[in-house]
Amino acid sequence: MHSRTTMELFQYWNAARGDRDLPRRDEIDPSHIRSLLPDLFILQRRASGGINFRLAGTRVCALFGRELRDRQIADLWLNSDADGVARTADQVMTQLTPLLLYASGATEAGEELEVELLLAPLASSDGTNDRLLGALSPLSRPGWLHMTPLTHLVATGLSLPDTSRNFPLDRPQSSGTKVSVAGWRGGDNRKLLHLRILEGGKSG
Repeated sequence: MHSRTTMELFQYWNAARGDRDLPRRDEIDPSHIRSLLPDLFILQRRASGGINFRLAGTRVCALFGRELRDRQIADLWLNSDADGVARTADQVMTQLTPLLLYASGATEAGEELEVELLLAPLASSDGTNDRLLGALSPLSRPGWLHMTPLTHLVATGLSLPDTSRNFPLDRPQSSGTKVSVAGWRGGDNRKLLHLRILEGGKSG
């Protein structure tokens, strides 16, 4: 993990779930993570199979220059990555395993921005595993940030954080082994995540 926002949200999510695989939506108290809210989002699996933004913070929307509520997560990605990212998000819900996704964004003028996304499974109040609590964090602060929108994201890697650890908040941490997206882009995402869980030793 490279972003303080990512680390703080992961720590909060990990504490909220306790000894379970995931917390419920009604156990997430926005007042406890108030400073993070502009960079956070909630995704929900629809009956149609799409994974849509249920909520998106102001800075997340500003990155793309538009309101993201009800839009599909796949819409933010280059066409070649869109299906793979949607499948990955679905597998985070299914396998109850948080995931770090790394990406590069681009503007129409060609400026680039590296970002880090945390996707953490979240249950509805009835216990259905159909949501994700997430953060989208720029890894640099260029002068055009939040003024010139990104047109798309390109996936560059992913890793599974160690859920047995609460990372200290005084400095960025790396966790898990970063994996090339070539292994899941258009491929068997379930197989990749299953192998990574075995290698990384999911606990908690």
